Amino acid sequence: MRTKITVGIDNIAANGLKGEWGLSLMIEYGDKKILLDAGASALFLKNYEKLGFDIADVDYGVLSHAHCDHANGIPAFFEHNKKAMFYVSENTAPDCYGKILFVRFYTGIPKTMMSDYADRIVKVSGVYEITDGVYIVPHRAGGYPEPENKAHMLRKTAGGFKSDGFCHEQSLVVDSDKGLLIFNSCSHSGPEAIIAEVQEAFPGKKIYGYLGGLHLWDRPESEVREVARVFKDSGLEYIATGHCTKNKALGILKEVLGDKVEQFRTGMVIEV
Repeated sequence: MRTKITVGIDNIAANGLKGEWGLSLMIEYGDKKILLDAGASALFLKNYEKLGFDIADVDYGVLSHAHCDHANGIPAFFEHNKKAMFYVSENTAPDCYGKILFVRFYTGIPKTMMSDYADRIVKVSGVYEITDGVYIVPHRAGGYPEPENKAHMLRKTAGGFKSDGFCHEQSLVVDSDKGLLIFNSCSHSGPEAIIAEVQEAFPGKKIYGYLGGLHLWDRPESEVREVARVFKDSGLEYIATGHCTKNKALGILKEVLGDKVEQFRTGMVIEV
C-alpha cells in the first residue's frame, strides 16, 4: 500500500509552520489516516490545519511512549476528534520522571489522561493489528547501554524511583509498497532491539525504512556510529529522523549512510 507521511510537529520550524520539542506524524495509508503522537502541546492542531488536514478525520491515534513531548497534545486531539481510538502500551501510566543532578521532575503523560479518556484509549499488549497492514509492536526492554544513558530517566513505583526500562515504548509498523516501515518516535529501547523485535514479529518480511527520533542528541560519537552500523547491517534503504537526534548525530549518520538519511522538519512530506 502506498504510504504518505506528513510531519506536523518537529523541533525544526519550516514551511511557515511552528516547531516545538516534540513529534507528531500524520500517516496516510490507503484511505486511512493515522496520527502518531500529538507533540508537547496543542500546536499540532494549527500546523495540520495549515497543511490541509482536519483532525476530525483521523481514523486512529497511536502513542509511541509515555512522555509529555509526545502526549501533551492528546487531550486537544480528543476535543477535536470524536471517533478515533488512541492506542497506547498497556504499561502506559503517569509515572515518568526526569532527573538533573538531585532534582526530579515530571515528564509523563497528562496526569489524568488515562482516566479522563478511558473510553477512547486502547491499551495494547503483544503485536496488535490496528487495521489491515498497520501494526503496533511493543518493546520489552531497553537496548542502550546502562547506566549513563538512562540515569536521568525514571519511573515512579511503589518501591520508589527506578530507572526507566521503557516497557511503555512501542513502534508503529506499516506494510508499505516497498516493505515494512518502522515508526518509533524516540527509540529509547535502542534501534537494534527495536529492529530485532520487528523482525521477530514479521519473519521473512523486508524492512525498508525507519522513521523517528533516535535520542542521540547527547550521546558520544562511538554510540552514534554504532547506531549507523545497526542501520547499515539491517539493510535499511531509508531513514528519516529528527526531534531528539539533533544535528551532530545526524551529520555522523549521513557520513556513514549517505543519501539514505533524511532530516525531519515541520511540514515535510514523505511518500513511500
